[in-house]
This record gives sequence, C-alpha cells and structure tokens, in this order.
Amino acid sequence: MSTGILLVLTAALLFDRIVGDPDWLWRRLPHPVVLFGAMIGWCDRTFNRKRLGEETLRISGVLVIAGLLLWSLLCGWVLHRLFMQIGIFGWLLEIIVVAIFLAQKSLADHVSRVATGLRAGGLEGGRRAVSMIVGRDPETLDEPAVCRAAIESLAENFSDGVVAPAFWYALLGLPGLLAYKMLNTADR
Repeated sequence: MSTGILLVLTAALLFDRIVGDPDWLWRRLPHPVVLFGAMIGWCDRTFNRKRLGEETLRISGVLVIAGLLLWSLLCGWVLHRLFMQIGIFGWLLEIIVVAIFLAQKSLADHVSRVATGLRAGGLEGGRRAVSMIVGRDPETLDEPAVCRAAIESLAENFSDGVVAPAFWYALLGLPGLLAYKMLNTADR
C-alpha cells in the first residue's frame, strides 16, 4: 500500500466520521450506490429474461457481473487518473469520493438513535428506531432483543460499509473500492 493511498484513506475515514452522508445532499442527488443499484436493476431486466434456459441465465449472470465489475474498475481508474492530474484539489476530490463510499458516521448515528429511542420513548421508541436498520419485525422484540438487533446490524454493516471498502481501497485504490461497492450492491 502506497503512502498516498494510506493518507487518502485516513483522511476519508476522518471526513466520513465527521461529515458522514449529509441528508441535504442525497435528497438532491442520487447516491452513487443508488446509481449502482439502478445499473444492476437495468441489467437484470435486460439480460435476465424468464424465457432463457437455466444455463443461459447463469452464463448471462456471470457475464453481467463481470461487465459491471469491469465498468466500475474502469471508472475508478479514470477518476483516479483525472484526480491526479489536478494536484492537491484532486487529492481532496479522491478523499471525498472515498468518504462517500464509507458508512461509519451513518452507522453510528442509526445505532445512537436506537439508544435514544429506548431512553426517550421506552420500548416503542427503541422498536421504531431499530426498524430503520433491521429487516425483522420489531414488534416482537423486547428491550434486550432491540439492543441485540441494533448491535448485530452495526456489526454486519460495519463490515460491509467500513472495513471492506477500506480494505479494497487500500489494496487496489479507487478501482478496487468501486468494484467492491458494485459487487456488494449486486449481492442484495
């Protein structure tokens, strides 16, 4: 890992922890992961036709994922090359792009809302807050189960939203980060 990648990653982690994902921005613009999801959805509708046989669908799926990964690797490479052409401003842009694909502040905020919900609104407040971060029915959860659900969600999403993106950025730079986020989004 180069010193530049380590510095960018450290700055991006700090930037994400302080700023996070500003709601005002993502209400006006689609988050890049939303765009990845739209691309994946289009590919699914276009290449995953029910009339195709099972073997053809499998091959089509592999080719689509390979194509999406190549596209994201290429985009990451192009962005990095463009950023490096514009000096310190390019480094700042890369820090921001990397931070956009990290989720530590939003994870901490969501889990904090569960704790606040339990303190301020009791079990109902905790259930409402935990329903924003888990897929299970919160109405069946007692207070310890609400806490466990929040912690389990934090652990799982910390891996997907912080550790893995940081790892792939450290390993392959911006192309690796974008490829990981594309594949992780396709896995949903």
